[in-house]
Amino acid sequence: MDIIAFLIPAAVALGAMGLGAFLWSLRANQYEDLDGAAHRILLDDDDLPPPRG
Repeated sequence: MDIIAFLIPAAVALGAMGLGAFLWSLRANQYEDLDGAAHRILLDDDDLPPPRG
């Protein structure tokens, strides 16, 4: 029974950390442009002009 006293707070803490990470990702606009990443992989980098510098 002593292990339950450790496991329940550990599970609640991990759940709170996961929820906090999800809420941070929402505030950081991580889900703003879902289609852009899907289309960006199809672009061919050879068609772009060489970088200056």
